[in-house]
Amino acid sequence: MTLALFLVDALPEGAGFTLDGPEGRHAAAVRRLRVGEELLVSDGRGRVARCAVSVAGKDSLELAVVDRWEEPPPSPRVVVVQALAKGDRGELAVELATEAGVDAVVPWRAARCVAKWDDGPRGAKALERWRATARAAAKQARRPWVPEVAEPVGLPGLLALVQVSALALVLEAGLATRLAEVPLPESGDLVVVVGPEGGITEEELRALEQAGARPVRLGPSVLRTSTAAAVALGALGALTARWR
Repeated sequence: MTLALFLVDALPEGAGFTLDGPEGRHAAAVRRLRVGEELLVSDGRGRVARCAVSVAGKDSLELAVVDRWEEPPPSPRVVVVQALAKGDRGELAVELATEAGVDAVVPWRAARCVAKWDDGPRGAKALERWRATARAAAKQARRPWVPEVAEPVGLPGLLALVQVSALALVLEAGLATRLAEVPLPESGDLVVVVGPEGGITEEELRALEQAGARPVRLGPSVLRTSTAAAVALGALGALTARWR
């Protein structure tokens, strides 16, 4: 079984260190790791240490570093632009996309979004939930890279993102062009745009195409906004070198 992964703000140097705080409590009190057992510790930016427990405390562990390495980021880098979704569907979208390997998530205030994030405390709280979801999902998936969740954008911000990408794909059911038919870049940012439950408006789609984005469909079925990104990431993993 893959070793459990714990995230820290910075990976300490040296032959050993103490894992404390929330991660230490989880490792010691919830996972109940004992002396001699091994685990992974990462800074969420590619640096990883494989460690053995030397002392098990009530809510912390003393760790001896067995090995260290740095995981390179996947290429091409996949950025999912996720339209805001009602209820917990937005957080579900972030969770599934993180487990499927997304490198960055950009919340999108699309015209037909039912959910609305204001610029005050409520919007900040919603954004923090997305970020916490990404972090928890990265731990669950044993990912040494925690995806960045950016500040939300409107259409102008999305168009600017599309224009500097290596390729931008807009997921739209019912189109003739399939994702598998599109030549994909080997490097750079590959942007995947996922619309809201009500769909992307004709004006938004036209603006995205004018900025250089390519509308594509994934397959014969219509996917929810909360699952589309994860399915696309699975396809991109197989169609590019990301899973090799």
